[in-house]
Amino acid sequence: MVAAADTLERRDTTQAPVKLGVRDLAIRYGSETALEGVSFDIHEHEIFGIIGPANAGKTSFLKAVNRMDMFNTDMNVDGTITFNGVDISKVRNVYGLRRRIGVVFPLPVGLPLSVYDNVALAPRLAGQKDKAELDIIVERCLTRAALWDEVKDRLDSLGSMLSGGQQQRLTIARALSQDPELLMLDEFSIAVDPVTTMRIEDVLKELRNEVTIILVTNLVQQARRLADRTAFFLEGRCVEVGVTEDLFTGEVQDQRTRDYVEGRFG
Repeated sequence: MVAAADTLERRDTTQAPVKLGVRDLAIRYGSETALEGVSFDIHEHEIFGIIGPANAGKTSFLKAVNRMDMFNTDMNVDGTITFNGVDISKVRNVYGLRRRIGVVFPLPVGLPLSVYDNVALAPRLAGQKDKAELDIIVERCLTRAALWDEVKDRLDSLGSMLSGGQQQRLTIARALSQDPELLMLDEFSIAVDPVTTMRIEDVLKELRNEVTIILVTNLVQQARRLADRTAFFLEGRCVEVGVTEDLFTGEVQDQRTRDYVEGRFG
C-alpha cells in the first residue's frame, strides 16, 4: 500500500485558483461549539485531507459547506465560506449550489431505486429527459466510479442488493452524475473492505484531474496516500494545515499534529 502512495503525483496545488475559501469559520449547535476559528483555502484539482479524532468538527465542516444549516435550526454558522469566490451564505439557490458540490457520506446511502435510477435521478431532476443521453450519463458515472463492469448487466436491480463496497461506489457515481466541481467524502472506507478501499482510492486519484476533492478520514495513512495537503482538526479547531508528507516527516507547527499522525492519541 505504501508503494501505491509513492506513485501518486504530488502537485504544488497552492498555485492553482482557490476553489473553496474559509475564513474565521465557527459552527455551533445551540450552545455547543463544534468548530471555531477555522481559516484556509482549498485549490482547484487538489485532494485536501482533513484528519482528526472523533468530535473534532470534521463532519460539521462538510455540513457547513453543503449548507445543511438551512435544514437544521439548531445549527448556526458564522464566518465566511466562498465557492469560486462567491459567499455561499448569499447563494439563494441552495439546490443549485449542491449540484456543484457532491457529497459521499460515511455509509452507503442507496436510494430505494435501481442501480440505473440511483445515478439517473439527479440528471432527471435537472431536466434531462432524453433516454439516450441518460444512458450515456449513467455509463460514464459508473465507469468513473469503477463500477460499470460489475453492474452493467443488472442495471435494473435494486442498488441495495449490491455489496457494501459496490454501494459505496454507487454513491460516488450518484454524486458524479451532477458533474460537481467539488466532491466531498466523509469516511468513505468505514463500511468497505481493504481491497475495495484501495479501488476507491484509485478512483479518487483519477478524479482529481476533473474535480477538487475534500477527503475527511480517521485513517491518517489514507490521507498520506491521497492528499496533497492536509488539515488536522482537534477539539473543534484547525491545529494546522500543511503539505501532507510534511506532517509525517517534516517540521510541524504543533507537536500535537505529529503525535496524532504517529498514533500517540486519537
